[in-house]
Amino acid sequence: MTTNEQQEAKSYFSRNLLEWYHGQKRDLPWRRHRNPYYIWISEIMLQQTRVDTVIPYFNRFIERFPTVESLADAPEEDVLKCWEGLGYYSRARNLQHAAKQVKEEYGGQVPNDRDAVFGLKGVGPYTAGAILSIAFNRPEPAVDGNVMRVLSRYFLLEDDIAKGPTRVKMERLAAELIPEGEASHFNQALMELGALICTPKSPRCLLCPVMEHCSARLAGCETSLPVKTKAKPPRPEERLAALIEGRGEHAGRVLIRQRPSSGLLARMWELPHWPAPPAEGGASAALLPETAAQDRLRRSLLQAGIFARPEGHWMAAEHTFSHIVWTLQVYRCREEAALPLAAEGRAPYGAASTAESTGAAASGAAEAAAGVYSTGTVPPEPSSSAGLFAEEPVPAERFADGSGHPEDAGAVRWISRSDMANYAFPNVFLKLLNAYFDEQVGKSGN
Repeated sequence: MTTNEQQEAKSYFSRNLLEWYHGQKRDLPWRRHRNPYYIWISEIMLQQTRVDTVIPYFNRFIERFPTVESLADAPEEDVLKCWEGLGYYSRARNLQHAAKQVKEEYGGQVPNDRDAVFGLKGVGPYTAGAILSIAFNRPEPAVDGNVMRVLSRYFLLEDDIAKGPTRVKMERLAAELIPEGEASHFNQALMELGALICTPKSPRCLLCPVMEHCSARLAGCETSLPVKTKAKPPRPEERLAALIEGRGEHAGRVLIRQRPSSGLLARMWELPHWPAPPAEGGASAALLPETAAQDRLRRSLLQAGIFARPEGHWMAAEHTFSHIVWTLQVYRCREEAALPLAAEGRAPYGAASTAESTGAAASGAAEAAAGVYSTGTVPPEPSSSAGLFAEEPVPAERFADGSGHPEDAGAVRWISRSDMANYAFPNVFLKLLNAYFDEQVGKSGN
């Protein structure tokens, strides 16, 4: 292709794409204004998340946090609860951190400056380009996976889009394509084409506004582009989880715990769970003998200062992260002794050996009576559980995913279904808790 032909192909692309966008664009809530704060929120939410999923979250979020200041000043728990179900919760924490930066450094106004926007926590090249171009109409490229796919096909680019140099090359190309004064509409049009027409597996070429000069279509290789190195698959990890039903004053409630203040799913709430020991022959935890799984779970609960008896397997659940897949084998457990575990009680994530001194055991018993379990001690077994627990010490374990430290302590709570509104849960635990409470309603006939 000659230089003139290349230039004509670029002009054709930009011109036809804009014309198509103005006639076919979707009516999305963040497109109804040019508020940079709202555009910023939408772009963070849309990372690795479908548009249809994001719309209700976006509407609730801006209703709850309508300004940068309201987001910056909100308790983190409120922000996480509003984000609950979207996943990738570090996005929410980074967004709030960046909102505090904007409030403190820019008077609550999202800056119209490239370096300033790039300096906000959680804002990378794509998000910065999207904010600057869509909100301020600045000629900045906004290159995400959709855009790289479109450009790879239209210009027949066979560079690996998983590599950094390819992204830089794509950003330069995208910047060249932006018509003067049309950065906001053009970048949105490019994203829209990738989302609706130039899709990953079955591109709708006959409906594409730029099909005439699409090099990949003309070469018959549109479905083989873009080139992308496959990511390493997430490693599987088996977990034993406890759904602990309370009795006495805790009747009708279940026990939850809070994750450590840093690391994966920091400060979110969950059912207690621990790594499952490998079954004989390396089989998965799902194939562990029932008695072995329950014994391991019982000992882990004891180590955490929680007296509960596993009563049988309830269900399995799965949660996928970018680098790991949890398979949870969930066991219904019954509170073994109605200890006064107060709402503000804390249970250790890791504990020292059960071989504590008599004095330490007595201290642990006193703390248990007060509803507080201290880190580094294992409360003595209540008389009702004598003989139920293994004699050997339980080794100190890191938190369930290997993050945190044994000395980390997190709050535990007895909650009813109505209490769930006060805590932010990862999706898998939200679904498990809802399934449990639905089951209880079914049993009661209410």
